[in-house]
Amino acid sequence: MTREVKVLAGILGAAGVLHFVKPGPYEQIVPKPLPYKRELVYASGVVEVASAAMLMRPATRPLGGRLATLLLVAVFPANVQMTISAMQSSKAPWWFTAGTVLRLPLQLPLIRIAARAARSKG
Repeated sequence: MTREVKVLAGILGAAGVLHFVKPGPYEQIVPKPLPYKRELVYASGVVEVASAAMLMRPATRPLGGRLATLLLVAVFPANVQMTISAMQSSKAPWWFTAGTVLRLPLQLPLIRIAARAARSKG
């Protein structure tokens, strides 16, 4: 397992757990037209934790990589929503807004790492 995959699994695992510990901030970034925000936050948390666990085992790494790839693409609109909300908020500190903007292009390398893991031989 590459260091990249370990880092990705760590990011997904930690974020997944946070979906259950502090769901409120995640609910706020669910795109406005989508209903059932809490349920979507919990579902994405389950997928994050599951994909992180699958990435750690050679036998399940390809499935974990596919799941992580799909998840990272699916949550991208929430990341865009977070950036839009931060830019429109007079209360968001500049560093938070800058971080949300920088996060958007950083999602691409994570997707690439997950896609490579999906093609691994286990």
